[in-house]
Amino acid sequence: MDSLSKLGDDDDHDHYHDLLWPSISKHFVSIFLDLVRLSFLATLLALETHFLLHKWAPVFHYLFFSCFVAFFTLKRFVSGPDQVYLVDFSCLKPPSSCKVPFTSFLEHASMINIFDRESIDFMAKILASSGQSEETYLPPQLHYIPPKTDFQDSIKEVHMVLFPVLDDLLEKTNVHARDIDILIVNCSGFCPSPSLSSIIVNRYSMRSDVKSFNISGMGCSASALGVDMAKSLLKVHKDSYAVVLSTEILSTGWYSGRERPKLLLNCLFRMGSAAILLTNKPKAKNASKYKLVHSLRTQRAFEDKAYCSAVREEDADGKLGVVFKRDLLQVAGETLRSNMTLLGSRVLPFTEKFWHGLSVFRKRFIHKSCEIYVPNFKTVVQHFCLPTSGRPVIREIAKGLKLGEVDMEAALMTLYRFGNQSSSSLWYELAYMEAKQRVKKGDKVWQLGMGSGPKCISLILECVRPILGESEKGPWASCIQEYPVAIDEVVVT
Repeated sequence: MDSLSKLGDDDDHDHYHDLLWPSISKHFVSIFLDLVRLSFLATLLALETHFLLHKWAPVFHYLFFSCFVAFFTLKRFVSGPDQVYLVDFSCLKPPSSCKVPFTSFLEHASMINIFDRESIDFMAKILASSGQSEETYLPPQLHYIPPKTDFQDSIKEVHMVLFPVLDDLLEKTNVHARDIDILIVNCSGFCPSPSLSSIIVNRYSMRSDVKSFNISGMGCSASALGVDMAKSLLKVHKDSYAVVLSTEILSTGWYSGRERPKLLLNCLFRMGSAAILLTNKPKAKNASKYKLVHSLRTQRAFEDKAYCSAVREEDADGKLGVVFKRDLLQVAGETLRSNMTLLGSRVLPFTEKFWHGLSVFRKRFIHKSCEIYVPNFKTVVQHFCLPTSGRPVIREIAKGLKLGEVDMEAALMTLYRFGNQSSSSLWYELAYMEAKQRVKKGDKVWQLGMGSGPKCISLILECVRPILGESEKGPWASCIQEYPVAIDEVVVT
């Protein structure tokens, strides 16, 4: 995990500069184009002043007026695309019958013949150190002995996690299903045919021209990736609504073998889903909660070590399971660092970029043992939604970003109350902040998604209106007053 806090090891200098300089060059090109447009406008104004002072013929005034109109018309077309707004989002609150206390989980596991005593003891240690409480949820299919993991049971789980959350989103935004122009559904481990997006289109009788997409295999970063994809589509399709549905179907990912690395998934991942409504309709500005300021994707799948750090594979008995390799944390740190480098070049103030760049120059050319200055992202971002991959990962990322206890509270409490819900966890964290009434108009939120591949996606959202009353609805409605809670650190031996 040292790689998460030591942002700038010697081995990554070349890759660091490969990432940094293209972004900086784009920034300077943007500044240059702005100066060109400003110079053009100043030239037009100077010419008009000259015409007036010398009392030139009216035809020259018409010429100026035509150039002026052409300038602003051109600016309209060459300027950035319409702003993308996040109207609202919804998170699933599973029924209490789906709760899975540790004792119940272990008792059920011990009654499944495939698990031996060593497997049960290992899962008990993982649960004790996971950072999650006794109130997390598993789908009904995994409450059976043995668990029901066939195709039809996974389809039932799809209905259970996606239909209620989309119903809630449509109701509170007063948007009809037939108003949706773009539909993106993500689920890493379950990819049926017809697809999950087709299931949604059929269930809600959406329009024949709805643009539907199904994303699989993207891991815990998939919901942020879906939002980034929706943003790209909204650049092309004007005056449109886009819905992103994010979940993980756990019944199909259940591992019924004895290899310890693959047993982690049974213990750490829990039930959850989220639905997000985005739009580029100008009239949605006043009704929306946020606008999408930045989105950035980076990945390291080009490296064999990174590519193989988390894979789904068969064990010796031919049973599928996800295995996390020992170098996963180092890979995660490198992936995060490359994403932070590019994001920082876009959003950080000049002073932070200057001190960071100076420290990189010093380490490379003067004193190789000196530390790289870690920019302070809190100068531009007020709230942080971190990956809920585990308590040590949350704390290490927070350390690398120089965040305090309050900054990582949403991630720790989401992990504690709901467990690791894969890609939808980011939205439970944002719901936690809203329920605590911490997000104010003008505040920026950084959602950081990290997934297998490996890949890292950053979303920067800016709150555009006061957010009130969220403590009385959503997944935290009945318990927000109980949080934060103190979490004891437990170390697995």
